[in-house]
Order: sequence, then C-alpha cells, then structure tokens
Amino acid sequence: MTAVLAIDQGTTGSTALIFSQQGQILARAYSEFEQHYPRPGWVEHDPEEIWQVSRKVMAKALVAAGLRPGELSAIGITNQRETAVVWDRNTGQPVHRAIVWQSRQSDSICARLKADGLDPLFREKTGLLIDPYFSGTKIRWLLDSDPDLQRRADAGELKFGTIDSWLLWKLTGGTSKAGALHRTDPTNASRTLLYDIHNQQWDQELCEILNIPMSMLPEVLPSAGIFGETDAIEGLPSGIPVAGIAGDQQAALYGQGCWEPGQAKNTYGTGCFLLMNMGLKHPVSRNGLLTTICCDADGAPAYALEGSIFIAGAAIQWLRDELKIIGDASETDALAREIEDNEGVYLVPAFAGLGAPYWDMNARGALTGLTRGAGRAHLARAALEAIAYQTRDIALAMREDSGIELNELRVDGGASMNDFLMQFQADMLGVTVDRPKMVETTASGSAYLAGMAVGVWNSPTELDQIRHSDSRFEPQMPEAQRDELYQGWLRAVDRVRSNGQELHDD
Repeated sequence: MTAVLAIDQGTTGSTALIFSQQGQILARAYSEFEQHYPRPGWVEHDPEEIWQVSRKVMAKALVAAGLRPGELSAIGITNQRETAVVWDRNTGQPVHRAIVWQSRQSDSICARLKADGLDPLFREKTGLLIDPYFSGTKIRWLLDSDPDLQRRADAGELKFGTIDSWLLWKLTGGTSKAGALHRTDPTNASRTLLYDIHNQQWDQELCEILNIPMSMLPEVLPSAGIFGETDAIEGLPSGIPVAGIAGDQQAALYGQGCWEPGQAKNTYGTGCFLLMNMGLKHPVSRNGLLTTICCDADGAPAYALEGSIFIAGAAIQWLRDELKIIGDASETDALAREIEDNEGVYLVPAFAGLGAPYWDMNARGALTGLTRGAGRAHLARAALEAIAYQTRDIALAMREDSGIELNELRVDGGASMNDFLMQFQADMLGVTVDRPKMVETTASGSAYLAGMAVGVWNSPTELDQIRHSDSRFEPQMPEAQRDELYQGWLRAVDRVRSNGQELHDD
C-alpha cells in the first residue's frame, strides 16, 4: 500500500482524506471550527483552533485508513487562500486571530491606496485588484491594530502566512522553537498583493507601500516539491514529507486535470470560482478578472484567469433558511422542472455585492419579473439559473481577455450535483459540462501534487487515468433562446448596479 494524505483546510472546517495510488479515497474525516464576527463585515478564525482541528482530523483519517508504518508516502495541503495569520517567530504564538478572506477589516486601507492612484500598479504586478479580499491589506490592518506590532515586525520577530504556511509551520515543529519551516507556494503567494506574478518573487516596492517588512514573508517553493518533513506530533508519524501545497481553487484546477491552456473548471460552492489555465501567458485582465498562478501538468508554475462569484449555492441556502420555501437544497432540481421556462423571473443574488466581472460592492440583490402567478418553482428556478448566468458573465470576460474559446467546462462542488443546473449551464455556455465521479477535486489536487513530488505517481499520464467522468451535459438549447434569456439577465443586473454601468453581451 502506498498512500497520500491531503488536508483540505476550508473556511468553515478541515477535511482530511487518504488517497490510494489508484486515486481511491481510503478514509475521510471532517470537523468544523468556530467563526468569529467581532463587527459587521469582519470574519476571524482562531489559528490555534484551526491547527488543532486539522491535526485531529488527520490523525482520525490515518486510523480509519489502517495504514501500516511506511505506507504513508506524503502529505499535501490545500487551503482557504487569502486568510492571513501573523505569529511570533520565537514562541510560535499568533499575535491576533486570523483575518479571513471574506473579512472587510481593511476597507479603509484599500480606499486610501485607490485614492493614491495605486490600483494600476498593483494590478500590473500582482494580477489582482486592490480589495480587502487579499492578504496584503489584512497584514497592514493587523500591524496597525497594536502599536507594538510594527516594531516587532521591523525587528524581524513576526511571521506572516496564509493557512498553508501556518499548517506547515506547525507540522514541521511549530509547537516548539526549533525546526519549524516558514514556506509557501506560488499559488498562495500570488493572492497576497505582495507577489510579482511575472517575476515570481516578493516585490519590494509593494511591500514598502504597505510598510510590510519582507522578513515576515515565507520562502516560496514550487507547488509540487518537498516543503519539509513532519515533526513528532500526537497522532501523526514523524518524517513524512509535506510535498504538495496549493490554494484551494488552483488545487481543484489541478485535480480536474486542467493542465493545458484553455482548459477550465468551475467550483460550485457557497460562491463560484471559474479558472482557465493560460499556460505561460499571463495577461492582465481588462474585463474584471484576476490573473493568478496555477500549476502545469508537472506542478510547476503556470498562469490562470480567475473569476469569482460571491453568491451561488448561498442563494439556495437563502431559499431554505430565510424564505423557508425548501427544506433541502436537493429539492430545487425537481421544483425548477415544474415550469417550462423562467417566465421572465430573474434573481440577481447580489447579497454581498457583485463579484467578477462587475466588482460592484454596493449592488444589492433583487427579484425581477414577478407576477401574481410566480411561486416556489419560479424562485427555485431563478436561483439556479442565476448561478449559470453569472458563470456565463465570467466565461465571456475570459474569452475577451484570453482570445480562447471555451470548449468544455469541468465542474465540481456541492451544487454541481444538481442536474438541472448542470444542463442549464451547458445550455447557457453552449459547451459540454463534465462532472467527474470523484468530486473531492480540491483535496485530490493537493494529494496529486504531493504524490508527484515523491514518486507515488511518476507522470501526469498516470493521474489522467484516475479521473473519470460521472456525467457529461451537452448543450440542447437553441442559440437564439440562450441569448434571449441572457439578455434578460443583463437587464436585471443593470437594475441593481450602483454605478449605472452596463455589461453587454457581444
């Protein structure tokens, strides 16, 4: 037996999975941790709790898998990407709770940077927008939160890391002073606003603008490679190489086998993340997308265009939890099929503003086209269709930025199990939608990267043989009908946008 452990550290919990060399899941363990909301719009996590929960699920999965000594070959880490942790390099103790990717603590810092005209500089170097979403302004906020923290940072006493770095620090000896390693990979570094994605290194100018000492930043190593070996930790064997690290969306892109330019995946979760592999090309988007670093077939750095949708599956949760018109998300499939079309009803789920390609934080959600005859089926259908329309928004922007015509979309995430949504997505894009049998693509991506680094798998060809399609949804809707429905969506979006701008189809 040869196995790889993947720790998938997410926003609400940690999942550990043990993969066999054949790509089968031998064991799985999951546990949630507490969410902290100190003020409206602020979201924080306890880094020590994240570590303890992650350690326990890893240990639990290893016991469930029944591995014998020597059978665990490597550990892979995938993580919520932009969440920022700052800790003392000598004691290993966090100086503050982790600032979560969703959190808006640094709104005012971002506003000042934009007012100073710095957005083009950050966009050109990092491929990102100045936004509280990313880690750099979160670090700045943390250093501002306590007058002594800047002094300690300048003295080289503090370390910053995204969650992958924090877990690596702990796994390699961070419970004691000696031995802990401070490292990350390019996919996570590229989400900080501090990393020049073109030169693939930390950028001194950007660090100086944010007054963040470069001594705080981790060493950046390739996503597939030896980052360090585990220390003796309760429930985990020592000497196991941590050999693969990738941010969650890039890990999913790798796990889906999207290794060539033009291949794309969409993860349907609370929100949606659509990524297209761009190979060695790294265009700076002019259409509201992000440019980020992903992995090529061998785990080396490549580039991707990314579009983020804030509300996808969360709109279905809204139907269940707030409107209480469904008891379970799975009910929406049958409900949506009760009517032949949307009858002009659109839901724009801008509950937290609109993400890519609009980036309108002041937009608010709306239902349009309601008549007296509208009911549960119309709302369920409108919520599902909204996910597909938003995905088309991003796909069209990607075509403009890349010059590449999408010919297939690989999908994963909880909402990808909804057959109505997947068929409507294929119809709305006019391309095949491919859903794999094994939808744990985020964890599998990090496991594959780790396994490639230590020889569990010797080539991408072996990994390609592991992935199998569960269902392929072919477009069936006439193009004229598809475009008419989408134009209705664009009109609905125009009504909720705060800046009065319009985004038109080609």
